[in-house]
Amino acid sequence: MAIDGCLGEAGTFSYANFRLCRENVMTVVLEQQSTHAALESARAAASTAGLPYAGKISPQDAWALFSTGEALLVDVRSAEERTFVGHVPGSLHVAWATGTSLNRNPRFARELEAKTGKDAVVLLLCRSGQRSALAAEAAAKAGLSQVFNVLEGFEGDLDAQQQRGAHNGWRFHGLPWVQG
Repeated sequence: MAIDGCLGEAGTFSYANFRLCRENVMTVVLEQQSTHAALESARAAASTAGLPYAGKISPQDAWALFSTGEALLVDVRSAEERTFVGHVPGSLHVAWATGTSLNRNPRFARELEAKTGKDAVVLLLCRSGQRSALAAEAAAKAGLSQVFNVLEGFEGDLDAQQQRGAHNGWRFHGLPWVQG
């Protein structure tokens, strides 16, 4: 693997180049496996399970597809969640629900199509994968046929202590994100 960006002078690891290293390694790994295989596998599993949308994608596959430009990543959480909890750099935002009581956005499908187009491969991300599944279903009903749900969401599932982020989710897997 090409990890030259990880090494500083005299072949020592450079923390300053860590992000570059991680992106280079992910790119090399991605080149070795077909991202289209992940989409086809997700489509097949969705068909078998009778899902009303294109399928479910792991956070790692979502990052691989998004970082290579093969898919658009759309965060469906509220603007407040994105600001205070964090978000994926470069992701689009179309809220599935808004306000403190998280009322469903009646314009969701129209806003999604306006930002992504009707034929794009779209990966929807929420906190835990629940709202994004509902959003994917609504998008499919509106005629967007290539919309996938990102499993585990940004923060992951609740653990035994009723806290998120301890065993799965985008952040748990060390995928890129920023806060603010």
